[in-house]
Amino acid sequence: MANDVCGADGLPAGGDIPAAATRNACKLCSPLGASMVFKGIRGCLPFLHGSQGCATYIRRYMISHFREPVDIASSSFTEDDAIFGGAKNFADGLDNVIRQYHPEIIGVATTCLSETIGEHMIGMIRDFQNTRGSEMPLVHVSTPAYTGTHAEGFQAAVLEVVRSFVEVAPEGPVAGRVNVLPGMMSCADLRHLAEICRAYQLKPTLLPDYNETLEGGGWDAYHRISPGGTPLEEIRAMGKAAATIEFGHSREKREESAGALLESRHGIPNFLHGWPLGIAASDRLYASLSEISGNQMPEVFRKERGRLVDAYVDAHKYVSGKTAAVYGEPDLVVGLAGFLSEIGIRPIICATGSKVPRWDRRLASEIEGGMEDIEALSGVDHASISVRARARKPDLLLGSSKGYPLARELGIPLLRIGFPLHDRFGGQRELSVGYRGTQYLFDRVVNALLEARQENNETGYSYL
Repeated sequence: MANDVCGADGLPAGGDIPAAATRNACKLCSPLGASMVFKGIRGCLPFLHGSQGCATYIRRYMISHFREPVDIASSSFTEDDAIFGGAKNFADGLDNVIRQYHPEIIGVATTCLSETIGEHMIGMIRDFQNTRGSEMPLVHVSTPAYTGTHAEGFQAAVLEVVRSFVEVAPEGPVAGRVNVLPGMMSCADLRHLAEICRAYQLKPTLLPDYNETLEGGGWDAYHRISPGGTPLEEIRAMGKAAATIEFGHSREKREESAGALLESRHGIPNFLHGWPLGIAASDRLYASLSEISGNQMPEVFRKERGRLVDAYVDAHKYVSGKTAAVYGEPDLVVGLAGFLSEIGIRPIICATGSKVPRWDRRLASEIEGGMEDIEALSGVDHASISVRARARKPDLLLGSSKGYPLARELGIPLLRIGFPLHDRFGGQRELSVGYRGTQYLFDRVVNALLEARQENNETGYSYL
């Protein structure tokens, strides 16, 4: 019953009655993903060419998830700009933010409005640099929300940064240098990936790296642009790396990824991985690191793996035979589906707001036991997911905070993971990658099921 459009009963994924509009989208807008990438570059200011409301919308979601100040500039379209074009607003806005923020680089993302009226962004950027004598590095990414999701905007921004700034290394690769393209992971995940690489005696360059810009410490004085992020000089030097590790394999055309571009343009081997959730996926990552570095797995990770295997055995009786519905960014959903099937939970609904061709095949590559009872829903909204969840009655939901109304209605646990988490604290510190992160995630899954079992029991017993 795996499918891209319909549910198990043959109804359209929009619900019992075909819907003409999205109802509670299972996605956010493309410029949001691009802004997150720009926040992961040192001294970078995200700048939206479009209406001020778009910047406010994105700031609201990012601040509620990361609990950090997020400044996003805007060219602030008016009604006249929507008709005659926003070139003057764009140039004046850039002048203003350069004068007030003193950025090292500006990341420009276009919104639906500027894309719809057909703004010629490359020409406008060139005119600004020529007429105003600006040497400010600028990178532009096309991100109309009506053609993609926040996950796709994120991927597009990483690709454009690599295309625009990575320089050719005539002297060849430098041993021990590795590029890491992590995808939309948590700040804790980014820190752990860097830690893992260093344990293999590798020097990683993460793009993006917002682990400090979106989860910083206390400040004595306010910073208009948060400290941290990947320095532009390190991005330029990514062409010197001996290898690239790229996470996420939900793209239709892999040659359009940043890792593929580094491989084709600079000859850097690209090790493409799904998200390292679970033992099998993590094993593949650590094997690649051994191949790149020439070093065996450090003892600390061997011990983490052993503890994780032991935990799987100890808790198998609590998770075996349970079912789950998973939703969110495609790469995260594929990783979670593989992890769940590995521990004995069937991910009977795997849904994403992105329109992913051959979505069922991508899931099938990670899910054990075949796809016969799995509903693969692509390009759907939360109304569609709710229809299928009511019919299938999973034991557990996994995804962002947007799933809470459904979890409350069905009386089942919601394990919050991904973006955005705006009704819980600490989403940016949730670790889920590698053996250590999988251990944390596994404990959360088991305890969510135990708590539900305990709360729904008449006697409310305390020993399980």
